[in-house]
Amino acid sequence: MSDLDRNAPHVFTPSGLNRLVRDLLEDALPMGVWIEGELSNVSRPASGHIYFTLKDANAQVRCAMFRMAASRLRFRPADGMHVLMRAKVGLYEARGEFQLVADHMEPAGEGALQREFEQLKARLGAEGLFDPERKRPLPDFPKRIGVITSPSGAAVRDVLSVMGRRFPLAEVDVLPVPVQGREAPPAIAAMLRSASASGHYDVLLVTRGGGSLEDLWAFNDGSVARAIHASDVPVVSAVGHEVDFTIADFVADLRAATPSAAAELLVPDGADLERRLDRLRQRMATLMARRLQAAAQRADHWQARLNTQRPQARLARDAQRLEALRRRLHMSIGQANALRRARLERLQARLAARHPRLRLDPSRARLAELRQRMSSAIGRRLERERARVAQQGRTLHAVSPLATLERGYAIVFDERDAIVRRAADVAVGERVRVMLGEGELRLRRED
Repeated sequence: MSDLDRNAPHVFTPSGLNRLVRDLLEDALPMGVWIEGELSNVSRPASGHIYFTLKDANAQVRCAMFRMAASRLRFRPADGMHVLMRAKVGLYEARGEFQLVADHMEPAGEGALQREFEQLKARLGAEGLFDPERKRPLPDFPKRIGVITSPSGAAVRDVLSVMGRRFPLAEVDVLPVPVQGREAPPAIAAMLRSASASGHYDVLLVTRGGGSLEDLWAFNDGSVARAIHASDVPVVSAVGHEVDFTIADFVADLRAATPSAAAELLVPDGADLERRLDRLRQRMATLMARRLQAAAQRADHWQARLNTQRPQARLARDAQRLEALRRRLHMSIGQANALRRARLERLQARLAARHPRLRLDPSRARLAELRQRMSSAIGRRLERERARVAQQGRTLHAVSPLATLERGYAIVFDERDAIVRRAADVAVGERVRVMLGEGELRLRRED
């Protein structure tokens, strides 16, 4: 045998190599792995299998979930969802592609959501939103009920069906809101505030059907909890199934296990009310019969006493007395009216004698006289003041420097506008300003 034959490498076929790599992977990780990432390229062919890619920021891996495992899922996988998955590591031999075969999958955020739920519950509990003392009783016979839910969900159909069967007299308004997704919490809180402020409703029901913790998360929001707490009317919460609890359940005045149970708690049973009414009618009829019988016996007793006392004579005497009193009253009323009429005439005569018109004309004449005297006094005073002011003006002008200038004198100012009193105060070549009675001169000293 040649050296080439002894050292020749083992030659694989593609299928043999893929089988070897698959066996190595399955032997290295026989129990499978837990892996978390984001779904993309989710495909659901008619076979019932699910094919998808699981990725993070730096890598991705092709995955498959066969029909049996896919039928046990509690949610529908979709692109962009963050999931936690248990899978076996393997190799798809036909293409030589590394892949994961999943047998379990759940939304990766459920654990984080549960922790967030517990933290919010503790915080709102510390604020007093769950205090039993603030829970209000529901009205026995609500006239108008507001149901805050999705108008297309199964929950609203169950609620309307139960209420219509049990108590059709109640008026039920469906107040539509989204019950899932990012826009749901602000919409639910706004509808709670609006319905409470409207004053139209005796009680409000906040409800939706069952789902995962993530599906019910809109009812674990602080704004929704505070809107329920601030409501002016009682609020009933019925979110999810019997085992589901949300923050809205703890804040509400009453928590119902299901939407149908909430409807039964909110309205009475019409058939039961009819039976109670029938019993009350029977009791009332029996009671009325007994009372009528007792009243008849009392009437017979009083009739017998009346017959023994012969009241006809007393009635005749009382009638005569009543007639005498009526005549006295009529006479008294006539005399009183005559006295009042005479007094009224005296008062009218006194009022006419003191009528303001009798004093108004003399007052007008007196006013005109005073106005004329005041006008004359003002005119004389003005003339005296004008004369005094004119005299003072003449006196002031006589001592004014301007009057002196008009008599031919002048005032000399140097370049600093200071008055020059001596010729020595002005240097040769310095300019001066001479003020005359009319106008000014500007000169310069030459010698």
